[in-house]
Amino acid sequence: MHNILAAILGLIEGLTEFLPVSSTAHLLIAEKLMAFSDPGGNFTVMIQLGAILAVVVLYFARLFKAVITLPTSADSRRFAISVLVAFFPAVVIGVVVKKSGILGALFDNIPLICCALIVGGVALWAVDKYAPKPVHHDSAKLDIKTSLLIGLFQCLAIIPGMSRSGSTLIGAMVAKVDKTAGAEFSFFLAIPTMLGAFVVEFADSHKELTSDQYSSIAIGFLVAFLSALVVIKPFISFVQKRGYGFFALWRVVVGVAGLVWWFGFAHAA
Repeated sequence: MHNILAAILGLIEGLTEFLPVSSTAHLLIAEKLMAFSDPGGNFTVMIQLGAILAVVVLYFARLFKAVITLPTSADSRRFAISVLVAFFPAVVIGVVVKKSGILGALFDNIPLICCALIVGGVALWAVDKYAPKPVHHDSAKLDIKTSLLIGLFQCLAIIPGMSRSGSTLIGAMVAKVDKTAGAEFSFFLAIPTMLGAFVVEFADSHKELTSDQYSSIAIGFLVAFLSALVVIKPFISFVQKRGYGFFALWRVVVGVAGLVWWFGFAHAA
């Protein structure tokens, strides 16, 4: 039964990781609803890498070309530097929060997560509607200032419910990056960010993980990878045509429903 729940959670992760709705919030709320045991949040953090691998597969040719041409191509070096610059703030804030020991408390705070969903949804709607006209149209050619600003926005995702993808997409629109380029850059930035989170989490907890936990993580990881493969391209197409209004509304509805459930049923019980 635990493995069936792991598969369901893997599906939720894969379907929501690249949408600006906070996959972490959806996972944590679903885990509470299903009474899924995830000591230390290991499962939640580690299966996210499965979804990230879907980006590597779908954009493999582009990423591989950038890597092998680093020594000879100024464009490839510029792309790599822009991703690393955007990644750097997350490293700093991640180290600080990890040492503070508050991450577990944040992950356990369902009302905070729901409020973050609502606040992030309102912010996403506002920026989507009133963002300045884009001047950047290629995710591989962002300047250092633009990349750093997006990376700073990504740090908001340290609060579960704010959404890593949602925060970076808001940052991209504020930085005058068009929606398609912003979404792609968010995908690329997710690779070092989530790989780093996976490595840190695994290094800290692998000795304490049981065989059952490894089994659940493997199942969730695989399902997250497969479901993310299905979502990424349609998401890009949807955003090009309709923007982020639907996802903003989704966040608010889920956040309000989560608060009603928590205070009306779960918390009262």
